Amino acid sequence: QLQLVESGGGLVQAGGSLRLSCTASGFTLDSYATGWFRQAPGKEREGVSCITMIGITNFGDSVKGRFTISRDNAKNTVYLQMNSLKPEDTAVYYCAARRRGASCPGRAMDYWGKGTLVTVSS
Repeated sequence: QLQLVESGGGLVQAGGSLRLSCTASGFTLDSYATGWFRQAPGKEREGVSCITMIGITNFGDSVKGRFTISRDNAKNTVYLQMNSLKPEDTAVYYCAARRRGASCPGRAMDYWGKGTLVTVSS
């Protein structure tokens, strides 16, 4: 069964950190571009970060300098390290994968996880 499972969400105070994990089963993430997206209540889905098949990374303007993305091929897992969290980072975070992708356009991703909730209190 091909699936992505996110974990690591939770409640954290502003200024704190969380690390989200996205683990794939049924396929290997090093052949995919993997992206993190988020959606806050009443808002549209937003692209947060992407790591391509060859390891190139990019970030949304709102998280640059605070978030990092990495991939552990041995664990078939992509991580999103979130530092200096702000209340406006509160959202459900989803990971998604695109086969042989050089980018992470939300409408072109092949597989999606079910999401993990991140809540940042002020």
